[in-house]
Amino acid sequence: MKNIIGRLNHVGIAVPSIKAAVIPYRKIFGIKDITRPRTLPAQGVRFCFVNLPTGQIELIEPYGDNSPIENFLKKHPKGAQHHMCFEVEDIYAAKAHMEKKGAKVLGEPRIGAHGTKVIFLHPKDFTGTLIELMETPEH
Repeated sequence: MKNIIGRLNHVGIAVPSIKAAVIPYRKIFGIKDITRPRTLPAQGVRFCFVNLPTGQIELIEPYGDNSPIENFLKKHPKGAQHHMCFEVEDIYAAKAHMEKKGAKVLGEPRIGAHGTKVIFLHPKDFTGTLIELMETPEH
C-alpha cells in the first residue's frame, strides 16, 4: 500500500517574537534565505520560513486576540517545536483516511501558510506531536 503522507515539508516552531527568533539562524548558521513575516489572520498567526536545502522551518508567533498558539507559549514561554508538516496529494482523501484509521482530525481543511489546504491531527495520536498535513504545493 502506498504511503498516505509524502515528504516532510517543514517543522513549525512557536516563538514569542519572529524578529528575535531569526537572529540565531542568521548569526550562528549563516542562513540568508528567510522569508519576510506575513500574517494568516484566519489561523491567528504571523509566520516566516527559514529555507533550508532539505525543507523549511516555520517560525510562528501569535497574531490577534484569539491565537491558538497563545496557550502553547504559556507552557513554553521561550518557544518550542509546535508541529511537523507532511505533504499529501489530496487533503480530502488524507482526511478521510485519517478518520477511518481512528486519528482525530482537528477541524476542516483550510488554507495554510503555503497557500494550500491543510488539516491538523491531534497530538495524542502521534506521541504528543501535533501533525499538519498539507496538499503538496504546485511550485
